[in-house]
Amino acid sequence: MSFTDRVYEIVAGIPAGKVATYGQVAALAGQPGAARAVGNAMKHNEHPERVPCHRVVGSDGSMHGYAFGEGTVTKQAMLQREGVVMLGGRVELARSRWDGAGN
Repeated sequence: MSFTDRVYEIVAGIPAGKVATYGQVAALAGQPGAARAVGNAMKHNEHPERVPCHRVVGSDGSMHGYAFGEGTVTKQAMLQREGVVMLGGRVELARSRWDGAGN
């Protein structure tokens, strides 16, 4: 399985109302330090209905690029509709971060 396929599989497992960071996804995919590669995979995601790339955020909870709708504005609105806790335009990671184990 390629790195990109592993990333898509991991991101597909992030439940609504939770987020993961690019670095967290990279580590779970076996490539710690490959956060930019995760971002690149998200940028080329052809199946956002199966791979909810909007649920991947920066290490500080910030919104980074989003290829659909109005970009990060759409991403933030989608996360808020799912119940992700935001504070000052960033995800409050202490409350909304996915633990990577299905929770």
